[in-house]
Amino acid sequence: MKIFVNGEPKQVNDSCSVQDLLAEMNITGQRLAVEVNEEIVSKSRHEDYSFNDG
Repeated sequence: MKIFVNGEPKQVNDSCSVQDLLAEMNITGQRLAVEVNEEIVSKSRHEDYSFNDG
């Protein structure tokens, strides 16, 4: 599926979680904020929060 990261399109697997995406982008362990559709995704939810197409 196609998502946008900082305004740039990115192709990810349908089962991709926030944690998977951060690891793929090599930005784990850094202080950051994750927002999906104007909703902040807390760090405790990164492993379980998967992207949905639509």
